[in-house]
Amino acid sequence: MIQYALKCEDDHTFESWFRSAAAFDTLAASGHLSCAVCGSTKVGKAVMAPRVMSKSETPAAPELHNPGSDVEKAMEDLRRKVEDSSDYVGDKFAAEARAMHLGDTPERSIYGEARIDQAKELIEDGVPVMPLPFTPKKKLS
Repeated sequence: MIQYALKCEDDHTFESWFRSAAAFDTLAASGHLSCAVCGSTKVGKAVMAPRVMSKSETPAAPELHNPGSDVEKAMEDLRRKVEDSSDYVGDKFAAEARAMHLGDTPERSIYGEARIDQAKELIEDGVPVMPLPFTPKKKLS
């Protein structure tokens, strides 16, 4: 695991953990990173002081299940509400949203993942969608 200090185009700074430097690069290139404050997808690495650890030390992952600030609590409440009241459709989000918009599938609340180009096409076609300010937890069987 590697921790990076990140910064969005509006100068919001935050930190996040990644499996590896390559994992960060992949997520950044695919547009799957977003600012924890404003949701902007224009996120890059910020300057940070290096932390040197011995081989026996393992970095502690942040406790995401125990939000501390009011903003973190609100985000967790929003996540819980979305997950409890919507169907997770994974990477089939764009197809499901379009099918509901066209009347091919009964309407229901859904959430999942879509590439930036897919989301733009949905919006251009008048399909009501919005980005979530968190990464969905995987729920497909």
